[in-house]
Amino acid sequence: MNIVKTKLPGVVIIEPKVFGDHRGFFMENYNQKAFEEAGLNYHFIQDNHSLSEQTGTLRGLHYQLSPKAQTKLVRVTRGAVYDVAVDIRKGSPTYGQWVGVTLSEDNKKQLLVPKGFAHGFCTLEANTEVQYKVDEYYSPENDRSILWNDNSIGIEWPLNTPVLSEKDEKASLLKDAEVNFTVGEDK
Repeated sequence: MNIVKTKLPGVVIIEPKVFGDHRGFFMENYNQKAFEEAGLNYHFIQDNHSLSEQTGTLRGLHYQLSPKAQTKLVRVTRGAVYDVAVDIRKGSPTYGQWVGVTLSEDNKKQLLVPKGFAHGFCTLEANTEVQYKVDEYYSPENDRSILWNDNSIGIEWPLNTPVLSEKDEKASLLKDAEVNFTVGEDK
């Protein structure tokens, strides 16, 4: 696997080795030993799977408060998304900055989003399926979201009028969001 660092510390793009022939392909989308050798020491405990039927569905920007914060390892198994991570760690030199990458069933890239970062994605194709591993269980009482189009963050989404949930329509601006992460508490 190839690990591509981004401008946000800890947020990395993972490019798995894909072995293909006339029958199709084979790849390891996760190998704990290989991750640990690359310095990615996470213990994933749950796999999640979402289907977004419409192109332009936007989910995010989501996070859970500490101590129930989640690291996510995100991949697309059908379709494509524009996937985004935002640094929400107070005191971080990259606080409020974001990175985005296209994840698709074709490129097989994955995005690792550590604790202390909000996460969201926008579907680029209909019937897109996203699967992701997390290292903490879902905690409704710690679940929070930041408004997808917060001008202070300035994410360059590939659309202007996304399909949103009620929760995401009512999300907070970053300046008003409840955030309890600081630099150094992201592991």
